[in-house]
Amino acid sequence: MTEQTTARVLVYSDDRTTREQVRLALGRRVAADLPELDVFEVATQPVVLQTMDAGGVDLVILDAEATPSGGIGLCHQLKNEITDCPPVLLLLARVADAWLATWSEADGITPYPIDPVRLPAAAADLLRARLAEKATA
Repeated sequence: MTEQTTARVLVYSDDRTTREQVRLALGRRVAADLPELDVFEVATQPVVLQTMDAGGVDLVILDAEATPSGGIGLCHQLKNEITDCPPVLLLLARVADAWLATWSEADGITPYPIDPVRLPAAAADLLRARLAEKATA
């Protein structure tokens, strides 16, 4: 089996600035042992669903504060409708919403404002698990 050369990351937020902050925090590679990232930014729930249905996504980062469709509900939908759903990392503005992340079946959470150390570390952990799982499948 050949090694994966890029990891596709879907970033959802209705806020262009948030998407840009996530992309900049992730950089081209979140860890030396992981492939370069191919970050795909989307602003609406229908495009998230269309992209997920097409497949090929290794990590999903959802903005819990997005409107009109928040990342928490969208995560729950993805986890219950997409077979072999990739890991989902939720961006949460309030620590008190961590229980909602559990309900949504998110694989990880990271707080607002975007932390350029914590976000890539959380993404790297989830990508390692996903790529290892795909390599053994």
